[in-house]
Amino acid sequence: MKVPAFLLRRLYVKGSLALTPDGFRFELRNRLGSGYAKRLFPLTLDGAELDAAKTTFSVDGVATAFDAVDGETPFTLGMNKTTTIEYAGGRMAPGPHSVGMRFEVAGLGELGFDFSDVAEEG
Repeated sequence: MKVPAFLLRRLYVKGSLALTPDGFRFELRNRLGSGYAKRLFPLTLDGAELDAAKTTFSVDGVATAFDAVDGETPFTLGMNKTTTIEYAGGRMAPGPHSVGMRFEVAGLGELGFDFSDVAEEG
């Protein structure tokens, strides 16, 4: 069973794409059901793959690098919890951008979605 991208896109908190001094961040809020991923793939920005080692996710103030995610350290999306994704590998220009995210979920395989939003100073 595959989860369609249009459903996964609902994880993205619209308007949360924000510029940071050395990259950007955005928020996910899970309203679909608890789940976890055993692998995170690099984000894409406007079609270009970004360095996973420079990308983290934070839940309740605890940050974990994308490349540290595995079966022992999963990427967890708790129900009604906000997760902040941050890329710190280079300044992004203000304006409209497309961001893609992919992950591997046990029993479902590789899933992904993308979203478009306008990045503003955050």
